[in-house]
Amino acid sequence: MRRPTTALRAAGLATMAAVALTVSPVASSVAAAPAPDSATECFVPSESSSAKGGRHLDHEEMSPAEIARVEARTQALLAEKQGSRPAGGAGTQAANVPVYVHVMAAANGAGNVTDTQISQQIAVLNKTFGGQESSAASNTGFTFTLAGVDRFFNNRWHLDQQSSTYRAQTRQGGFNALNIWLVDFDYLGIATFPWSGNSKIDGIRVHYDSLPGGSIANYNLGETATHEAGHWFGLYHTFQGGCTSTNDEVADTPAQSSPTNGCPTGRDSCNLPGLDPIHNYMDYSYDSCYDQFTAGQTSRMNQMWTAYRA
Repeated sequence: MRRPTTALRAAGLATMAAVALTVSPVASSVAAAPAPDSATECFVPSESSSAKGGRHLDHEEMSPAEIARVEARTQALLAEKQGSRPAGGAGTQAANVPVYVHVMAAANGAGNVTDTQISQQIAVLNKTFGGQESSAASNTGFTFTLAGVDRFFNNRWHLDQQSSTYRAQTRQGGFNALNIWLVDFDYLGIATFPWSGNSKIDGIRVHYDSLPGGSIANYNLGETATHEAGHWFGLYHTFQGGCTSTNDEVADTPAQSSPTNGCPTGRDSCNLPGLDPIHNYMDYSYDSCYDQFTAGQTSRMNQMWTAYRA
């Protein structure tokens, strides 16, 4: 899932478990949730906080118990498929992901992005998952190849109405194929997790104006798709769980209490070690602020790929 647009993303200070990105021109900075006033790791932002402006999450909401069940199931699947492999284990596998892009334009042609924008979006995915935006970034080992583009001119589908229907009717490829539906809605993007099990609607929905050259200020460099694809590979938001040691189930992403808005250097919303990972693709920062996945996130994506998509 990803984040709401400024009003969306910034508005989306909400639930740690899921976040949908919304598109509204609110550029004002969202106040960071207060850090705990003791050395305990107990602060979790409430679901009523305002990062998403009260909008829906960009992926399914998950309770701590549900997350624990997913983690246990993942390890069992890994043990079954490739022998026992501890969580967070090292190792990066190379895998090429076929990408099918579905342009859900309006009857009058609104949202009918160009082939050039689609090619640029695929290039962004290869750059971000290839660790090419920062010396601190991890190369995840995943590459992306455009496998097909189709275009529909349907006002309801364009506005993401009947989404389960249109996704089931248009999705292509196997469970290893990333399907991207480009629509016009109040989010920047929404994603399914690899463990969802519903192959008919598996993939990510992305606001068409978040592609390179789009018109959503601060969110038009194509990195909404990177964020949502991160969920599709099995990553949570970096602020998942708030100020807890387990937070997003990745050891090398410092805990943060709430989503980031903008690119606030030095933001530190928890009293656990480390500054907030504002440059991480799984936060809610501006596209221009993003520049990395971590080695731990790479390991998790590889595990999830092996367990559910390989």
